[in-house]
Amino acid sequence: MALKAAGRTSLVDAVVDQLRAQLAGGEWTVGDRIPTEHELAEQLGVGRNTVREAVRVLVHAGLLESRQGNGTFVRSTADAAAVLRTVRAAGALDVLELRIALETEAARLAAARRDTHDLLRLRAALTTLREEGDRAADADLAFHRAVVEATHNAAFTEVYRFFSAQVHESLVESLGDHEMPAIDLDAHEALVAAIEAGQPDAAGAAVRELLRVPLETVRSIVAAR
Repeated sequence: MALKAAGRTSLVDAVVDQLRAQLAGGEWTVGDRIPTEHELAEQLGVGRNTVREAVRVLVHAGLLESRQGNGTFVRSTADAAAVLRTVRAAGALDVLELRIALETEAARLAAARRDTHDLLRLRAALTTLREEGDRAADADLAFHRAVVEATHNAAFTEVYRFFSAQVHESLVESLGDHEMPAIDLDAHEALVAAIEAGQPDAAGAAVRELLRVPLETVRSIVAAR
């Protein structure tokens, strides 16, 4: 499938999009070696340098893996960048509902697995949040990341790290909107106390309470609009 001639940057992007589509469509599976630069250049009707740059983009994205002397292999067919774009397009209500699901279970796991280092980090994050005020989106996100990392679940931590970019964007937008409530510092304190006490049910309930008012507020705003 030859691609239309265009500016160099847009042509690389077009090759990236085409290769992403082929990966998502199952043309190659995990572990497969993809065609050589020369073969891809002929198939797509572009130069080898363009293909090389596009492959580098996909290697950086974690979809492909270059092995010196052996070629390029499929590492993953799940396009994290595409998922992130979808999440970033989601509204504040969608983000809050997903936050509640993720953070409730994270709090439960943190209460069961936290160690001394986690507790010190949580207390430090809470202190920073109190010092910076109830509109400090950066401090609030750092606090919630500390809760998730206290799960000692690498997969959970990575998913939340991936998701937290949209959480941060949503926090910045919502906390800058005077229709949104300020951060409930006492509710954050209750969450830390439950994790410290090793009480998973109380920790999960604390997260739901912490996000209850923001969720109700966003629902009201969405309904009004």
